[in-house]
Amino acid sequence: MDLQQKIAALQQMIDESNRIVFFGGAGVSTESGIPDFRSVDGLYNQKYKFPPETILSHSFFLSETEEFYRFYQEKMLELDAKPNAAHRKLAELEQAGKLTAVITQNIDGLHQAAGSKRVYELHGSVHRNYCRRCGKFYDARYVKACGGVPKCECGGTLKPDVVLYEESLDDQCITDSVNAIAQADMMIIGGTSLAVYPAAGLIQYFRGKNLVVINKGQTHRSTGARLTIDAPIGEVMRQIQVSSH
Repeated sequence: MDLQQKIAALQQMIDESNRIVFFGGAGVSTESGIPDFRSVDGLYNQKYKFPPETILSHSFFLSETEEFYRFYQEKMLELDAKPNAAHRKLAELEQAGKLTAVITQNIDGLHQAAGSKRVYELHGSVHRNYCRRCGKFYDARYVKACGGVPKCECGGTLKPDVVLYEESLDDQCITDSVNAIAQADMMIIGGTSLAVYPAAGLIQYFRGKNLVVINKGQTHRSTGARLTIDAPIGEVMRQIQVSSH
């Protein structure tokens, strides 16, 4: 099948499904100009003394808070990014009553910005930052504008509500995601190589009929998908027509 035939097959599956769940990763946001730091090489190592995986770890946040924020403010807070065709189409599918949940590994909040209501953020969000002393919340613009280590008015250090390496995922978020996947009749996996666990393990709970993978490049595990489309997800989703069920 060529790309257009695959998109037609995807359209048919969407038309016949009423409980679609979308599971997405970094590739969903790269079309909005947010870089996927896993696919970047060299650059970081010249500029930062440590690889991203080290910097974005819980222990590094505690021991080298200033260096953590230097990287985080510069590389993780792309606050002018706008939702792309994939984000918008998923929000449309939810409004039409076809899509029941978006489960995302991204922390950029673009699904909500596009209008999606039920979004499970496996790795948290840059838009929520809390004081480790008093618990008060601050938005991402405050953290970006601070320069250096952002502080609360009480003097405490802020921590982003994102899941760093060495931290565990939120139990409630996992439970909600598993329930949504288990009840879905269609699952679209997009923009992820399925390399990150435990998030990638969630797809084993899918019992529905139509499993689709839309990803530019290889995925790291066999999904048993009925349809695999090797193309940017925004380009594919842009062509889907949405009708209410």
